[in-house]
Amino acid sequence: MNYGLWQRLRHYGFRDLASAIARFPARAAELLKIPAPDAPQLIDRITIMERDIVLPLKAAAIAMLLHSFYFTPWFGKVLGTLEIAVETTQYFLWIYIGVNVVVASVLLGMRRLPLPLVSWVVFAMSLVDGIFLSALTVVTGGYDSTLYWLFLGLIVRGAVSVPRATSQIMLNLTLIACYVLAGLILIKVADYSGDDRDVLFPGTPDNPAEPLLLRLVLLILMTICCYGVQVLMERQRREVEEAREFALREGQLRSAGRVAAEFTHQIKNPLAIINNAAFSLQRALKHGRPVSAEQIRIIQEEVERSDRIITEIMGYAQLSEGHVEKLNVIEALDAAIERVFPPAVPFPIQVHREYGAGFPPLLMQPRHLSETFINVLQNAREALGDKGGRVFVAAQCHTDFSVEVSIRDDGPGIPPEKQGKIFEAYYTTKAKGTGLGLATVKHNVELYGGTVQVDSELGKGARFVLVFPAKALIKLPKPI
Repeated sequence: MNYGLWQRLRHYGFRDLASAIARFPARAAELLKIPAPDAPQLIDRITIMERDIVLPLKAAAIAMLLHSFYFTPWFGKVLGTLEIAVETTQYFLWIYIGVNVVVASVLLGMRRLPLPLVSWVVFAMSLVDGIFLSALTVVTGGYDSTLYWLFLGLIVRGAVSVPRATSQIMLNLTLIACYVLAGLILIKVADYSGDDRDVLFPGTPDNPAEPLLLRLVLLILMTICCYGVQVLMERQRREVEEAREFALREGQLRSAGRVAAEFTHQIKNPLAIINNAAFSLQRALKHGRPVSAEQIRIIQEEVERSDRIITEIMGYAQLSEGHVEKLNVIEALDAAIERVFPPAVPFPIQVHREYGAGFPPLLMQPRHLSETFINVLQNAREALGDKGGRVFVAAQCHTDFSVEVSIRDDGPGIPPEKQGKIFEAYYTTKAKGTGLGLATVKHNVELYGGTVQVDSELGKGARFVLVFPAKALIKLPKPI
């Protein structure tokens, strides 16, 4: 190989390596970064860990400490010179109980308090727990105390309740420092009083500090592992959310394509009929024959059919354009009845109304509510047909302030095998239907957190029950 080329490769290789090394800390920090959870997730974590788990455990532990301090001889071996420390810990216990009472009241009512305040209280209480546990460690044997294992529990608890990276690492390192400080205090007391140091370092005579080193390593490893598990879980959560978002977008694109394909399919038939009728009229005019009124009637019918198809598909394709208003359900029902059964048109159908009282306003877009009632009433009118019949419209308000609207007809009913499909888009049993009327009803009702059900028997008509929450939040529509 050419020596100059080799020199250039070495030069650029070392430069790239140096650049990679310089970028490594920033990339590592980015990989290990844990974004702050959203407010509902953080509240759930604090509720489960602090209120449901830690609070009952601390209540039981405080009861045991009170019993041990005041009703039985102090458990464990206590150095004679630490009797003052034991008395001090007893006073500290009452302060600790008072702090826990305040924190318990915050946890029990935390959904009514600002989240930053709750997070700060949890962080401060974790520090207080570490300090109090260190005081107990001093009077129960120092590094030989079995309370060491509770420090591991505090580290796990901090990883759950204090998810922010900086706060969590600082808290866990402070807990480790508290454990080390507790042992050092006991060592100083033992050196000052001349007590037996075997109690402080329960290891071999050659290397009495070996258990301490192992315990410190375990505490540090637990801190690293808890943080690492959070990083992995956060990355997995992000991947799941991205996959869900991708699937949602794919579904929306498929839905849009399906609407376009259905529109093309539905509109081609009337256009072909109109074209044939226009061609016949053109030939008649060319040969001087009289224009057929039947051909004109066919064109008018197909134009109306095309207009209906476009209106229904456009109504179903629109999602949540417009403004939410406070709507009166009775006024909306009466307006829909007048549009479907105009007083000036003699329909062989009797409409019976039964309305309750005390209805709350529905927070909806007017177009969504009117389309819902009109589509159900049109379905009842078409089911009754030219023979006529009766339509019963009822509305009532439940104790939870939800509004129930029932529209029933005494027509032929819906076969059981078709009841599960009538709300599906493009499913229809009518010769000239688009299959979007009841699908639009289901879409508009569920958009506001409501429900729609059908109850029908052959020969006994059909009953549609629509329930609207009084204070519903608009939901994202599901793909078709």
